[in-house]
Amino acid sequence: MPNPAKLALEDGTVYEGYSIGSDGEVTGEVVFNTAMTGYQEILTDPSYRGQIVTMTYPEIGNYGVNSIDIEHESPSLAGFIVREDSRIYSNYRADGDLHDYLTEHNLVGIAGIDTRALVRRIRTEGAMRGVLSTTDLSDENLVRKAKDSPGLVGRDLVREVMPSQSSTWDGKLDEWTAKEIGGTNRSADGTHIVCMDFGMKWNIPRHFASRGNRVTIVPGDTSAADIMKLNPSGVFLSNGPGDPEPLDYAHRSIRELLGDVPIFGICLGHQLLALACGAKTFKLKFGHRGVNQPVFDLTTGKVEITTQNHGFAVEEESLPDCLEITHRNLNDDTVAGVRHREQNAFGVQYHPEAASGPHDSHYLFARFQEQLQ
Repeated sequence: MPNPAKLALEDGTVYEGYSIGSDGEVTGEVVFNTAMTGYQEILTDPSYRGQIVTMTYPEIGNYGVNSIDIEHESPSLAGFIVREDSRIYSNYRADGDLHDYLTEHNLVGIAGIDTRALVRRIRTEGAMRGVLSTTDLSDENLVRKAKDSPGLVGRDLVREVMPSQSSTWDGKLDEWTAKEIGGTNRSADGTHIVCMDFGMKWNIPRHFASRGNRVTIVPGDTSAADIMKLNPSGVFLSNGPGDPEPLDYAHRSIRELLGDVPIFGICLGHQLLALACGAKTFKLKFGHRGVNQPVFDLTTGKVEITTQNHGFAVEEESLPDCLEITHRNLNDDTVAGVRHREQNAFGVQYHPEAASGPHDSHYLFARFQEQLQ
């Protein structure tokens, strides 16, 4: 029999289930993702730092895990919640099961709870602090720990996931990934993209490299002067976890880079671009997380289905005159894309690299590429 486990929320709600993965106790903001697939990419996305992720799809693990579909060297999220974990997996690419993967990476997870009820509570009350434990099963203790745990607002989680030093991207595309992103293993032609890594998913440099670019990855706190010494053709602002407002070092670097080099930001990078231009951000009630988020492109009149993972958004009322809205989230009408009216810079509040997810937004990489010529 699996060990018992409990999830407690700061509002006093407690859910009882059984342990999957490692024994232990973790705290974090409890959020949900609506994707039916892609759990391995979610587990390894650094943007989930500080969060306990609930999968809304009821059965997770049925296609196993593999060594290819990872988005970072190790998982960054705090904990994992599923309705039912499948101990039987079937996929020709699989080389292991979800339970062993969680254990190998020392991740605490829980299964057997009513995730439908949990998601309804989060949608009604908003994302909440929580604690997930297999070691302390006292409801009173767990609720107190949830209330005492830190939230995401005002915390700099980027420093916990960004690299400590610069590197050159040399990851090769396997046959499956090349087919998925429509790219090839091309030799770099001299076009040089510098990626400011705030917690970047690996499918992003894969996209850039597949187009023949030389890719250099630098820590997110790298100064504009040091970036320009690398002689970039363009600068990319990556995704990452948490609240963008405390990242003063990033605001400053981006502000100084504007006008010197083309800039493209996604997710947190989009928010940081807006902040650098004078806008503000705010925390969403329960965030946008999934691979089925509709976005309207105001420049083309087309709707694209996107992959998203963020708990903050750009405040439309605060947008300076220099920024123009290019995309909107059709679920709640929030700003999903901006571009600078005077400088060569734009950003979107979603993941065009789509790992996992639809390919509707791949055109954004081509759009950025055109600006590098």
